[in-house]
Amino acid sequence: MADLSFKASLSDLASAEARQRDAPAFDLIELLFFAYRDFVGDADEILGKFGFGRAHHRVLHFVNRNPGMKVAELLDILKITKQSLGRVLKQLLDEGYVEQKEGASDRRHRLLYATAKGEALALRLAALQTARIGGALADIGVDGRDTIRRFLIAMLNPDQRGEVVRLIEGQDRARRHRS
Repeated sequence: MADLSFKASLSDLASAEARQRDAPAFDLIELLFFAYRDFVGDADEILGKFGFGRAHHRVLHFVNRNPGMKVAELLDILKITKQSLGRVLKQLLDEGYVEQKEGASDRRHRLLYATAKGEALALRLAALQTARIGGALADIGVDGRDTIRRFLIAMLNPDQRGEVVRLIEGQDRARRHRS
């Protein structure tokens, strides 16, 4: 009789493990939500003082990190419509945070650059977010950064991981050359 009870216990345990493995990862889903909320919330407070929102932040961030990028490249990075970008970009252009120039080899290309005012705001927002990341990394230890970086890359759509990593690494190389 003891053997039957033991077999049932193993079966119950395996079934419970399978249910747990297949259950939604609510804790991680919610932690990602709340972490993102707080991560962007620091910048939202400053952006609100300028009448800007998160879309302005994303545009300014990528224009600042990629001087001379084409509008089409920005659309591809942000995965938004021309109409959505147009409204935000117009405000950043009108208020002097971004400037637009014609391409040297093809005048139809609209190349985007952060102005000194735009770069200052982008760096101010990046400093806030860097401080939050730095605090979190200090809490988990020095080995955490590489693990988190690998995790975030793994969260990307597989067909876009290489493109995103190349973009980030290219920006980092360009920044080191400007410094």
